[in-house]
Amino acid sequence: MANYFCDLHSHTNLSDGNDTVEELIAAAVREGVKIFALTDHDVLPPKTIIVDGKEVDTVEYAKSQGVLLVPGVEFSAETLIEDTHMVCLGCDWSSPELKAIEDEVKQSKIDAYVELLDRLTAKGMPLTLEEVLASRPGVTPDTLQKKMIFDMIAKKGYTKDWAEAKLMVKADKSLSVDRRKPDALRVLKAAHDAGGIVILAHPYLIAPEVNFGGKMMSRAEYIQILIDNGLDGIEKVYPYHKTSSIEKRPNEVLYQEIEDMYGDKLLISGGSDYHNDAKKGTKNPRVIGEAGVEEPNVNKILRKVYGEDFDYKKL
Repeated sequence: MANYFCDLHSHTNLSDGNDTVEELIAAAVREGVKIFALTDHDVLPPKTIIVDGKEVDTVEYAKSQGVLLVPGVEFSAETLIEDTHMVCLGCDWSSPELKAIEDEVKQSKIDAYVELLDRLTAKGMPLTLEEVLASRPGVTPDTLQKKMIFDMIAKKGYTKDWAEAKLMVKADKSLSVDRRKPDALRVLKAAHDAGGIVILAHPYLIAPEVNFGGKMMSRAEYIQILIDNGLDGIEKVYPYHKTSSIEKRPNEVLYQEIEDMYGDKLLISGGSDYHNDAKKGTKNPRVIGEAGVEEPNVNKILRKVYGEDFDYKKL
């Protein structure tokens, strides 16, 4: 059974995950997760899905399976700051500004990822757009994700796995293609204007020193700027040991540091960042509910989404 009954960070094949939304819901039920957020990369959450050939409301279908599905999106922000990922929850998803950000991100991904494939090929690691798209049924240039490229780098034997591929691309300046990403402060404003909240995902995947607005500063200073501009929450419990993180301290040490630094400033969230990479043969993949929100914080977060009357015990 899951370590946490509430997991506010997960992905499907609408971005770079391997489950359909229906399969993700089934995984949550199987693992004993009662509440989870659907937070695909740069893709606004689907209002409906197809189940057994019928179009059904996504949230209502999850409810029929005994699970509260919280619609969300994980926007990648800041062109020059890798892994500034912002989980938006509780928004009016018809917001024109959120849709504009989604559309801009789609085009920027196409441009940058085609350039990356060209540079990999020039360095003796041939890889085409057609190969990457063929690796995932239903994927189009509009829905291409960078992790799919990392997966293919590994599949072709250029690295041992996707995490090593990501580190290779990050370390090799000749492979560095800065995809245009929305400003973090723009994402914050758009989500707030749409009635939602924003949680900073996996803060220790952000480099210790960053370039924000042309000024070098520490990660902590950067996060403080986000807080000053309305950041609502931050992920505490996250499976760093199953990612490409360069942070070598134990997860528990990182969790305590987050609590000490932000426990009295922000909502304290958590999530598995589930992709069901087991489907593609990843050893020791992230499992839904292995990381998540600690029980005292569940109502604190979800009351910001559903109102002050929300109580998970009444679900």
